[in-house]
Amino acid sequence: MDKKHQVVFIMTDTTRHDMVGCYGNPDMKTPSIDRLASEGVRYSKAYSCQPVCGPARSAIFTGLYPHSNGSFTNCVPLWAGVKTVGQRLSEKGVHSVYIGKWHLDGGDYFGNGICPEGFDERYWFDMKRYLDELSDDDKVKSRKESSSLEDGGVDETFTFGHRIAQRAISFLENEGKDEDFFLTVSFDEPHQPYLCPEPFASMYEGYELLITPAYYDDLKDKPELERLWAAKNLGEDKSELHIRPQLFLGCNSFADYEIGRVLDAVRTHAPDAMVIFTSDHGEALGAHSLSLKGPSVYEEICHIPLIIKGGAYCQAPQGEVYDHVVSHIDITPTILDYFDIPKHPEMPGVTMRPVIENPQGNVLHDVVFSEFHRYEIDHDGFGGIQFMRAAISDRYKLAIFLLDETDELFDCQEDPHELKNLIYDESYAQVRDALHEKLLAMMNDTRDPFRGYQWRTRKWNKDRCRPDWECDYCTRQRPTADDEPRQLDYDTGLPIKEFVRFKKKYDKPAGSI
Repeated sequence: MDKKHQVVFIMTDTTRHDMVGCYGNPDMKTPSIDRLASEGVRYSKAYSCQPVCGPARSAIFTGLYPHSNGSFTNCVPLWAGVKTVGQRLSEKGVHSVYIGKWHLDGGDYFGNGICPEGFDERYWFDMKRYLDELSDDDKVKSRKESSSLEDGGVDETFTFGHRIAQRAISFLENEGKDEDFFLTVSFDEPHQPYLCPEPFASMYEGYELLITPAYYDDLKDKPELERLWAAKNLGEDKSELHIRPQLFLGCNSFADYEIGRVLDAVRTHAPDAMVIFTSDHGEALGAHSLSLKGPSVYEEICHIPLIIKGGAYCQAPQGEVYDHVVSHIDITPTILDYFDIPKHPEMPGVTMRPVIENPQGNVLHDVVFSEFHRYEIDHDGFGGIQFMRAAISDRYKLAIFLLDETDELFDCQEDPHELKNLIYDESYAQVRDALHEKLLAMMNDTRDPFRGYQWRTRKWNKDRCRPDWECDYCTRQRPTADDEPRQLDYDTGLPIKEFVRFKKKYDKPAGSI
């Protein structure tokens, strides 16, 4: 009997790459995720497309950058016509189930409780539906950090994480084992309020994070937006700095425990399924004097864990590590490929199959991209609008902050803590300008609606400094699928026959990185 095509996608919220034991931090108690890494491939340089909850998810579940799918900030829904991976799979007869945090419906943090098209209504369980199960007193309790330690703490069964894990296990036991399926299990944990039961709530009592040189960054020669972001911390005396995120790390280990329950059910009921684990973004935790996340490509914020265990139709070696850059933008193309469904031509990402099956023999990307717009539409915290576009290679990072006078270039090999901004260092001009060209090409190829000559005319790139009203002369037509209507030519009203990425007016070879 033919084996089924089955994929289990598991994600957490706000898990830094170094909050997982197998990423080199033995103090982190994450045995379930570590075991998964031993069964598949760990990607050591995976990056979020936009390090904030909603936009990160929008890229993961559509295969389009946030600037292309419409959900470019929290509390803004996907644009009309943008399809999720669930829709694309269900149209081909794949049972698609989503359990957990969604954050793409345009509602508040919790969501609107409405199952989006493409996913099974019977299993849909976002945070709004979780709250609907609670009394008013319990709703308040579920949002208080102190609930984990006061009045006897909380019971495991009270938590969102436990309830979504239980629903995932029920699906695997009752339906999934005999069919093609795509199952997403999306935890809110370890995001604040860090709700978790014992023994996790006390597991990291007294534990202190290692204080690296990044914590003493004075942000000199960095963008002004970072100094404003860090204003509360820059003036502090750091001679005796201590970072003790007891409940954050405890909740992270609790999420690992619930993930372990789901993985045990996968091993029992869907042993041939491909399993993918990741997180949406990281958390500064005081590094570079910053808090939370935002317009930044610092390792603590943008670098996330990614682990893939192969399935029946895409075998992966066990315990391998892939040491080149990868991106969330490749998740949807990879899932579609596993189900033998061609990716939509508008998707900029590629299938990861070559570096799942042979991680030591292939290189998927020389550069990946990240971006930022604003944190949330409904309030002006986190700096309001902050346009960032970034290109990340195995060694270097270039970040352009459109509304700031200063951009960033880091040599992460020589400066792993990203303290020295090399943007005006002419000894790095070739690398810097090559990354710049790749970044501009990506913005043109994806028809980034926020592109303009301003991204090109940066003071540090003397070859690109002349502005032009026409920008890069992109045509109207973008790649479309064969079964989609072609855009019509403005001058003739007839379908456009040729797709031209951009006119070669200012283009020059990108050079080596």
